[in-house]
Amino acid sequence: MEKVLLSLINSLHDSQKGLADIGEHLKDEVLKRYFFAESLKRANFRGELENELHRHGIADVNETGTASGTVQRVWGDLKAKLGGGDHTLLETAEQGEDSAKDAYADALQQELPLPLHQLLSEQQEQVLLSHDYVRKHRDALAAK
Repeated sequence: MEKVLLSLINSLHDSQKGLADIGEHLKDEVLKRYFFAESLKRANFRGELENELHRHGIADVNETGTASGTVQRVWGDLKAKLGGGDHTLLETAEQGEDSAKDAYADALQQELPLPLHQLLSEQQEQVLLSHDYVRKHRDALAAK
């Protein structure tokens, strides 16, 4: 259980930072606010998972994110600096959301206590909704 939660916490760390970074570069104010709100939700999800670890006696949770998450954020920043518009940033965000989706899918395949499985399922539902929102807006910008 500890390994599963730590992996998800690191994925959420990447997701939170990535959403906030992309939100800073978006020109569309509605999308910008959405990305900042989603970043805060990911921070909340991390807190919920850290609380679960604390309840099971694990006091030190060192969240560093993942190497691939760091690379993705740097790549997104580079795209923004090179003049990539909202469509390009949404493509990068969708890739990040794909990583979050995969992390939850992997975690939910593990043997977990029912309350923890339910918590992860609820969080996963929000991640899936966010992914679909980002993809929908990316496609709408591509169609313009």
